[in-house]
Amino acid sequence: QVQLVESGGGLVQAGGSLRLSCAASGSIFSIDAWTWYRQAPGKQRELVATITYGGRTNYADSVKGRFTISRDNAKNTAYLQMNSLKPEDTAVYYCNSKGSSTRLYSAWGQGTQVTVSS
Repeated sequence: QVQLVESGGGLVQAGGSLRLSCAASGSIFSIDAWTWYRQAPGKQRELVATITYGGRTNYADSVKGRFTISRDNAKNTAYLQMNSLKPEDTAVYYCNSKGSSTRLYSAWGQGTQVTVSS
């Protein structure tokens, strides 16, 4: 069973930065893709950024140029560097990992709160 543990959320003023981490543990053979999602109160969960095993990235238009997703394959960890944060970035951020373990898996982190004050 693959488990994901997130860290790095918190309270920051507008214009500030935060770095989220998501570490995977368990019997992992390979991780094909990491994705960060977020869900603000009263809104649907939305995709923020994705990175493949080869390093190809994709971002939501709302975060392009401000957020950077990266991964450390040796550590089975993904990161989301968030710069120039805005109040509208306030949400619970979730990481997702897809890959293969004893079988194909899709695992979710527990979520971490990011609050950006104006």
